[in-house]
Amino acid sequence: MDNLTHSLFALTLARTPLGRAGRGTTAALLLASNAPDIDIVSTAGGALKYLEWHRGPTHGPLGIVGLGLAVAAIVHFGRRYSGEHPTERDAPFVRLALVSIIGVILHVLMDLPTSYGTRPLSPFDWHWYAEDWLPIVDIYLLAILGAALVLGSRSPADAPSPAGLFLDARSRNAAIALTLMAANYGLRGATHTLALARVDEVFGALLPPRCEARIEQGLVDRWPREVNPEGATSASRCLVEVAAMPTFLSPFRWRLIAHLSDAYELRDVDLLDMGTPIGASSDEPMSRVSTRFPNRWTDTVRRASLARAAQVFLGFARFPAARYVVDAAGDTTVRWTDVRFVADAGPGRRAAAQSGLFSAVVRVGPNQQILDERLGAR
Repeated sequence: MDNLTHSLFALTLARTPLGRAGRGTTAALLLASNAPDIDIVSTAGGALKYLEWHRGPTHGPLGIVGLGLAVAAIVHFGRRYSGEHPTERDAPFVRLALVSIIGVILHVLMDLPTSYGTRPLSPFDWHWYAEDWLPIVDIYLLAILGAALVLGSRSPADAPSPAGLFLDARSRNAAIALTLMAANYGLRGATHTLALARVDEVFGALLPPRCEARIEQGLVDRWPREVNPEGATSASRCLVEVAAMPTFLSPFRWRLIAHLSDAYELRDVDLLDMGTPIGASSDEPMSRVSTRFPNRWTDTVRRASLARAAQVFLGFARFPAARYVVDAAGDTTVRWTDVRFVADAGPGRRAAAQSGLFSAVVRVGPNQQILDERLGAR
């Protein structure tokens, strides 16, 4: 989840009873709700180092406790040495620590339902976990939290709630915002399930039989996985798993990913249109409107995957598609793309992988030596 959403959520929490633990709790919630993303300092070591540590220990058990205590200390001693005299309204350190730890936990929990995922058990377990319900930036969450903040700022802090159910109008607005947030999550979770239910209808004959070593999917997906195709032939082509990725604008439009033993098939579906899937006419074969990403693993590709850049990328990528070309000198250039982040999967247009963290390139010489490695497709 983006930092603006985390910040707005923290300010909303500050208008609930959690924010009434004493002076300093609002600052503690705001800092704690963004603290896990301090891993951005690893960019000082380059993009590869950042990807290696991204959403790692700062989002795990040690980070939750450590960052919570650090935030509490910053707020506590910051107030003490700010020149202001302590009052009975100031939250004690222990209370600030509890509020801060809660803020960090909620940051991690908000990252989990996104398609990007997080590593909540690192450094003890470096696997990524995700539920695929929300995009990284959810405009509806931003709208809900932003509106609640604006309306709350216009209400006097001591204005009584008309319904008499909350302490004041600001608490009422915060409760409404949290309820709408829960409804948004519920809608996303429900439509995610419905999108997965339409996989057979959308892909049709493109889907081969399930692999014997298929991935069993639960509520939370986990990767990287051990499943690694050994150069599947047409006779052994099979379906490893399917996934539904959320889109930016609509909770009813999803990108379906069929992970085959030798490729990935991508297709967009709109749940509000129960007829022909997006981009297809009623008499058009589905193979013409699906985007295909080959996933070709040869001995040279497996050798390239041992390069450090490839290892870090493959530890991050959920759906890494491998492609390669051999030049006149006999050098093989291997490119991996995480198909979660392709720019477009629509018919009649070539799907392109975003550069940066979402692809990796390794060049291997004729003698299987690593000649070059980097993140990014360029």
